[in-house]
Amino acid sequence: MSQRVCPRWLGYFLASPLRRLSTNPVRIVLPFVHEGMTVLEPGPGMGFFTTELARLVGPSGRVVAVDIQTKMLSGLKRRLAKRGLLERVDVRLTAPDSMGLDGLDGKFDFALVFAVVHELPSGVSFFAEAAKALKPGALLLLAEPRGHVNEAQFEAELQAAAQAQPELVDRPAVPRSRGALLKKRLAPE
Repeated sequence: MSQRVCPRWLGYFLASPLRRLSTNPVRIVLPFVHEGMTVLEPGPGMGFFTTELARLVGPSGRVVAVDIQTKMLSGLKRRLAKRGLLERVDVRLTAPDSMGLDGLDGKFDFALVFAVVHELPSGVSFFAEAAKALKPGALLLLAEPRGHVNEAQFEAELQAAAQAQPELVDRPAVPRSRGALLKKRLAPE
């Protein structure tokens, strides 16, 4: 496993309710997620955002959470089951170089990419795959922790995203992170 990947033991800390004191997941995603949506969450860890996404999409929505770590996904499933939300989330084990979203082209209304791109082998490949999975006009919220990603690295990630053609539409404030809201271009008429 790459040294860049968040270690499993840190997943417990990141999913802790104490984290809500500095980072409120509902406040971050509420402007973008509503009932009935299909949401993509790469790198969910143990589900700090996933549980809130599942609540917000409601029983008619769906969250697809993909991660490369089996133990993180096991912890995520336990947390979702405990909260009665497991049936709303498609939890998938994937490879480091692909999200494994074959057959899901153009299916997602929103993607939450929180503290993930800096751990991947290729930002360009990641954003190309994410753009392919998003519906035209869908949003992608990118957030990277300031302690791990400096401004130049974040700008390089945005350039990688631009190669896949999502447009930068906003720089929302995300606590302790660098944030960008991207929109997949509408299909040509």
